[in-house]
Amino acid sequence: MLENMRAFTQAVESDSFSEAARRLRVSPNVVSHRIQVLEKHLGCRLFNRTTRRMSLTEQGRVYYETVTEALRLIDTAETSISELGALPRGALRVTAPLHLGRRLLAPMAARYQDAYPQIDVRLRLSEHMPDLIAESIDVALRLATFEDSSTILRKVAEVDRILCAAPAYLDRHGVPEKPADLLNHQCLLMRHATSRELRWMLTDKGKDLAVPVAGHLEADDGDVLTVWAVEGRGIVVKPRFEVADALAAGQLVPVLERHPPRPMTLAVLYPARQLVPLKVKTFADMLVEDARRYVARELAKIGEKLPS
Repeated sequence: MLENMRAFTQAVESDSFSEAARRLRVSPNVVSHRIQVLEKHLGCRLFNRTTRRMSLTEQGRVYYETVTEALRLIDTAETSISELGALPRGALRVTAPLHLGRRLLAPMAARYQDAYPQIDVRLRLSEHMPDLIAESIDVALRLATFEDSSTILRKVAEVDRILCAAPAYLDRHGVPEKPADLLNHQCLLMRHATSRELRWMLTDKGKDLAVPVAGHLEADDGDVLTVWAVEGRGIVVKPRFEVADALAAGQLVPVLERHPPRPMTLAVLYPARQLVPLKVKTFADMLVEDARRYVARELAKIGEKLPS
C-alpha cells in the first residue's frame, strides 16, 4: 500500500503520471495501476481525468493533505532505524556548476565512494540551479545569492568577484573608466537554459548598480568564458578564485576595481527535512571542508586569503 500512496503523492506533486513515473523509476502504466488500486481500496476517485488534464477530486485533496504527512513520518522512522550503526548506502544525487564540478567535486565524489562502497554517486554538472525537491537532488554545491528557505544551507565562504580582461583586449579597445563604458565593450555573457545575462550587478559606493551589457559571445560554461577572456575577446565577470591562475600569470587584469560586482555565497545545500539521511550528512561534511581548502588554495596563488 505504501507504494500506491507514494505513486499518488508523486502524481499530485508533478501534475503528471508520466513525470511521477520518471521520478519513481517505473512506467506510467505502473503509476496508473497503483493509483487505481488505491482508489479501489478507498472506495472513491482521487483524480478527475480527461484526455488533456487531470485534477484532484475533493476526496483526493483531503487524502493528499493527510497522506503526505503520514509518508513523511514513515520515511523519518525508517531512516532513523536503518542508520543506527549503519554505513551510508544507496544513490546520492549531487549537482554543481561545471567548473567546480570538474576541479573539486568529481575527485571528491570518487574519494567518497571509495570510503563508502555502498553509495552510488550520480553527479550532474550544470550552471543552472535545479529545484532540489522537484529534481530529487540530495546535495548541491552552488555559488549564488540564496533566499530559498526550503533548503539547508551550509556556507563555505563569501566569494569576491571581479571584472577582468586580457591586456591585449584593453590595448585594442581601451580601459573602461566607469560602469557605463561597458556598453562600448564586448562583454562575455553567461547563458543558462532558462535565462541569460542582460545586466551586471556592480556596486557604486556600497550601493547596487545594474549595468546593461551586451556582446557577441555567450556560453553556459564559465570555463569557456574564461578561455575567451584570456584570448582577448572581451570583459568577463568571474569569482576571483576561479581566475586566480590567469591573474597570477598576468593573462587577465582587473578592470573597474572601484565598482566590483556584488560578492556571492559559495554554499552546500540540501533539502530541509526533519532527519537528514546519513549519506547526505557525510557527503556534505566532506564537501564543505574540501571546498574551503580548494578556494583557499586558489586564492593563495594571488596572495589572498579565504574570507572567514
